[in-house]
Amino acid sequence: MSTPEPRHSHGDSHSPSEGVPAEPHDPVEGIIHSVPIVLPLVGGVLMFLLAFIAIYLA
Repeated sequence: MSTPEPRHSHGDSHSPSEGVPAEPHDPVEGIIHSVPIVLPLVGGVLMFLLAFIAIYLA
């Protein structure tokens, strides 16, 4: 019969926290500071393009 103890293929020579990586880097946190600048600029460009298309088609 099997034992209830977990089996480790690489031994118990390392600490439990050694294989646990640090908190991963979130790419959203890297660009979130530029959202208040980029969002109005992109909105302005989209409004210009929509107005240009409306005038062109009229």
